[in-house]
Amino acid sequence: MADLITVEDPDDPRLRDYTGLTDVELRRKREPAEGLFIAEGEKVIRRAKDAGYEMRSMLLSAKWVDVMRDVIDELPAPVYAVSPELAERVTGYHVHRGALASMQRKPLPTAAELLQTARRVVIMESVNDHTNIGAIFRSAAALGMDAVLLSPDCADPLYRRSVKVSMGAVFSVPYARLDSWPKGLDSVREAGLTLLALTPDEKARSLDEAAPHRMDRVALMLGAEGDGLSTQALVAADEWVRIPMSHGVDSLNVGAAAAVAFYAVATGRPRT
Repeated sequence: MADLITVEDPDDPRLRDYTGLTDVELRRKREPAEGLFIAEGEKVIRRAKDAGYEMRSMLLSAKWVDVMRDVIDELPAPVYAVSPELAERVTGYHVHRGALASMQRKPLPTAAELLQTARRVVIMESVNDHTNIGAIFRSAAALGMDAVLLSPDCADPLYRRSVKVSMGAVFSVPYARLDSWPKGLDSVREAGLTLLALTPDEKARSLDEAAPHRMDRVALMLGAEGDGLSTQALVAADEWVRIPMSHGVDSLNVGAAAAVAFYAVATGRPRT
């Protein structure tokens, strides 16, 4: 059973995991280095726990203690009960959902391990917006993608904003980082997957024409908002695919485009 500890000092060192959560540069360096990430909100905390992540501690406002009582009673991690005002002073923002948990990261699998069995793979190049990362993971989980591979410079899927936007889907879809780019794409092709590059370029075939759902094993590449896929990634692809646009719209936000493309890739697959 966890210890319930009331804390009234925002400088209490026991709250260190939660300090400065709005400082993106600090957190993106510190969290991976210290092997932690922050889960926010009851559903996300429960999904992290159910996915097997070890809890370091929880930070709760008083009204959330009863809501999280079963988790508190089950896990041997300290629980810090604080006022909403103190939580805001510590974290740097108003914690609307009233519940935060510091979780221990797991070692990531290698790309080679994921490619042994995955048939529908998402590959992200230079996607650094945490909201887009979270949205893409949520769609990947919902629409039956098997794994996600990240270029070395992609943002951290376990950053608080990504986890929150994904509603914990980052815990459901296994992911790995490619060691190099675009050289790392060679291993994807060698594993027997067809590399499809999603681009609005008029030279690309529409997803309907390409019919990726009929392909045995597919890796769909997505680029960053605005810039899209690099020339190197486009050259490495087996085929370019696009989503047909109407009313003079040239492209979709990468999160929205991902959802449409995932559906096209997965349509007709048996759901488990």
